[in-house]
Amino acid sequence: MDYVMRAVRADEWPQVRQLRLDALKDPAAPVAFLESYEEAVAKPDAFWQERAAAAAEDGGGRVRQFVAESPEGEWVGSVTVLVESPEDDVRFGEAAAVDQAHLVGVFVRPEARGTGVTDVLFREAVAWAWSLSSPRLERVRLYVHEKNPRAAAFYRRFGFVPSGQRIPAPGGQGELELEYVLGREG
Repeated sequence: MDYVMRAVRADEWPQVRQLRLDALKDPAAPVAFLESYEEAVAKPDAFWQERAAAAAEDGGGRVRQFVAESPEGEWVGSVTVLVESPEDDVRFGEAAAVDQAHLVGVFVRPEARGTGVTDVLFREAVAWAWSLSSPRLERVRLYVHEKNPRAAAFYRRFGFVPSGQRIPAPGGQGELELEYVLGREG
């Protein structure tokens, strides 16, 4: 695997936008993301510019988006890390009980699935979360839709375990999002 794993740069907002739009076209998108393609494509360039700037390596430290880049410069996958603290507003589920990271926006292009890209993206994202000293994060969490077994299987294989926390999935269809957590070792 010759992919480079790195944080996005602020000036890469067109690529951030395009990868998100491509992810929202994936057949698993309705159970993997909290927005539709139509909602995302309607957002102005300023939204994508702000999003990329906030998630860039020099964006301030509370958000980081990592991408897997092929030798030809194509982005084949991404994961975003949000830092959450108990004093923050509720983003998803319930307020954080401890300082933690929340992984969102996980996507790997179909042609790169099964190549180890997701493992390396997650290692990069989790390593960044553990590297923070202010705040020192106690755990990393993510949510997975109950009807997304492919993603759930990967998360378990990576070391995440179900916390037992279940929240209603957006859309009011009676489906659930399941919280998985990875605790800090040592």
